[in-house]
Amino acid sequence: MLFDMDGVLVDSTHAVARVWSKWATARGFNPEEVVRAAHGRPSVDTVRQYLPHADAYAEDREVERQEIEDLEGVVPIPGAVELVTSLPPGRWTVVTSATRALAEVRLGAAGVPIPGTMITSGDIKRGKPDPEPYLTAAARLGVPASECIVVEDAPAGIRAGKAAGARVIGLPTTSPRPELEKVGADWVVRNCADISAALEDGQLVIRLRA
Repeated sequence: MLFDMDGVLVDSTHAVARVWSKWATARGFNPEEVVRAAHGRPSVDTVRQYLPHADAYAEDREVERQEIEDLEGVVPIPGAVELVTSLPPGRWTVVTSATRALAEVRLGAAGVPIPGTMITSGDIKRGKPDPEPYLTAAARLGVPASECIVVEDAPAGIRAGKAAGARVIGLPTTSPRPELEKVGADWVVRNCADISAALEDGQLVIRLRA
């Protein structure tokens, strides 16, 4: 199982909105539009979209600094801790557009275990919706992406999972269900509390609550 982080394992919605709203307002952009654009992809890509001639990496470092400092309201998504701790080691990992430093801080704040195989923005050249993050994660676990289940909340992440050849469970925690279905989610459930996993005869069996 390959899990996105924000909106899947960790509820950081308010923190993300605060940081990007502040960034957008200071630079004369519509905060709501920027927050929507920033979700589910590397921060540097959002910076480049709005400030194509700026020092994107300097801007990105400032966004990351603020996100690391702002942990107010960062909590686990319902069922997330129970689900990942029920999975055998080596059969799951996290695939996030965040930097490793930010991912470790947010997962730690939410009490979610940090897998050693985690894929972050520094491990890839092309972020979601490109399939590279999920292909890289599958390779790190030693299995084809076609044998993986991706759990995502963002359209960009769902597109990435499907392009990698995986099946995708969508969570409508940050985007409406029709939008997740439109971009190809194979199933949609409320959150991680509707997903259970168990080893049966050596096979990882995933069950979803309707």
